[in-house]
Amino acid sequence: MKHQTFTAENTAMLLIDHQVGTMGWVHSVDLDEVKRNTIALARAAKETGMPLILTSSQEDNVQGPLFEELQQAVPEAYAQRIQRGGIVDAMKDPNFAAAVEATGRKNLIIAGITADVCVVYPAITSVQQGYNVQVVVDGSGSPTKMADDTALRRMESNGVTLTSTNQLIAELAQDWSTENGQKLMQVLFEEVLSKH
Repeated sequence: MKHQTFTAENTAMLLIDHQVGTMGWVHSVDLDEVKRNTIALARAAKETGMPLILTSSQEDNVQGPLFEELQQAVPEAYAQRIQRGGIVDAMKDPNFAAAVEATGRKNLIIAGITADVCVVYPAITSVQQGYNVQVVVDGSGSPTKMADDTALRRMESNGVTLTSTNQLIAELAQDWSTENGQKLMQVLFEEVLSKH
């Protein structure tokens, strides 16, 4: 599939299962970095008016709520989050799929916890349904590096484009001197570049 440039005008942001319990299972990457990048992605969507859909699975169980900083960064999106009962592939949850379809966007940015369970399936399903999908690797993580690597290879072989937070935000900006470019540069600096 030919890559179409993702912009704030043609793309929706999906953040899947960044829940405190689930995040405790991530050992493939630095969890603080994942949190910073997830906040940057959420704010990038919010600042540019891009549709932002959050989802969680079984919040009342060990997975727990979405992490506090994410709730605070995008309270409106958090209030409207799709709470799934236990369907692993979020795109097979009727409420989530309907919310994604309602955005009217064919380009999807996906990040989530864990990459090897909660990201791999909806990413592949979305491609099969005709969406263009980029998965933000450093906004995701798995219990082991092998689990991460395997999930990334599987997604890539099924037509998913892999990207990083900085790379994606630069693509959304296209030109740092535009209004959206200025907003995205500020998000990138505040949430990512100034914290390393």
